[in-house]
Amino acid sequence: MIDFAAIKKAAEAYKADMTAFLRRIVKEPGESAGEKAHADIILNEMKKLGFDEAGIDKMGNVIGYMGKGKTLIAFDGHIDTVGIGNRANWKFDPYEGYENETEIGGRGTSDQLGGPVAAVYAAKIMKDLGLLNDKYRVMVTGTVQEEDCDGLCWQYIIREEGIKPEFVVSTEPTDGGIYRGHRGRMEIRVEVQGVSCHGSAPERGDNAIYKMGEILGEVKELNNRLKTDAFLGKGTLAVSEIFFTSPSRCAVADSCAISIDRRLTAGETDKTAIAEIEALPSVKKHSAKVTMYQYDKPSYTGLVYPIECYFPTWTRPEDAPEVQAMVKAHEGLYGKARVDKWTFSTNGVTIMGRNGIPCVGFGPGKEAQAHAPNEITWKDDLVKCAAVYAALPSIYTENKE
Repeated sequence: MIDFAAIKKAAEAYKADMTAFLRRIVKEPGESAGEKAHADIILNEMKKLGFDEAGIDKMGNVIGYMGKGKTLIAFDGHIDTVGIGNRANWKFDPYEGYENETEIGGRGTSDQLGGPVAAVYAAKIMKDLGLLNDKYRVMVTGTVQEEDCDGLCWQYIIREEGIKPEFVVSTEPTDGGIYRGHRGRMEIRVEVQGVSCHGSAPERGDNAIYKMGEILGEVKELNNRLKTDAFLGKGTLAVSEIFFTSPSRCAVADSCAISIDRRLTAGETDKTAIAEIEALPSVKKHSAKVTMYQYDKPSYTGLVYPIECYFPTWTRPEDAPEVQAMVKAHEGLYGKARVDKWTFSTNGVTIMGRNGIPCVGFGPGKEAQAHAPNEITWKDDLVKCAAVYAALPSIYTENKE
């Protein structure tokens, strides 16, 4: 029998340590491809807490292990953040942050530096309470470049390092719920060509911006026709960027391109999404080129690991073993939890979406705090997540017997 009371007590006892740990990470800026300081702080904490193994791989992901058992269970959290945006929108310094009795403020507190903090201390709790045994081994990751290219880090870990956990817990914020999937996404570029001429006689040229204007109307209308799934919701698209080339402000544009943020619901893929745009009458009329973006930005270590910007949809059944183990861990500690899905995308697009490794989500913080000014998380969330994480492996392995 798992002593839930002892786990709760141990997690509560580490509240101040987790708060201090999170605030040390937040003080250092760590946008995608600039996470070195975050990785170093987490690695040092793992070593201080007595992880059996801890290190940083060639991409820059920090990875620690606790225990020696056969079943590998991973807890993933990305350690990069977005930028701060307009500093005037912040009521406090986004890197100095703040704390009061219940909250911790700063860039990345909810999205999602609190997740790795709770996972690191969960592993420590497992060791403190003698929960580690020959049945399982725990892997805690602080992964890089998720904000730029979700899942890239795990594609490297799985394909190049050959590490394949039995399942992975995503510590992205879940608003207190247990999440079992989310829509996929992809980044699409649509480009048309024209012919420039002097702006005083536009009839001599072929204005690429006007061509794109026709395409934009049909792309906007396409969003209304995309399919809906009962669990994941509707597929969507949004034009996120527009570009053009022209010899000058006194000339007709000779090319125009747009970027599309496409969110994919169940049954939609990169191929179907591209085909829908290629089928638009204006795209055919103007011989527009429709392609998928590629990501090849070097990590902070200098490693380049190119990948297409396609992030597959994924879900897990509510009765999946890892989902039910998480439900039972939460019920034993804090009562019944809501089982739901993320609105945004996570590293699960690669863990489960590309590689079929089961994934379940439970993490401190709230989705609404992500990428917003005045970002905060809650100290009690760190405690609850650390406790649930600590109980989860024992419940999962017991249920397998």
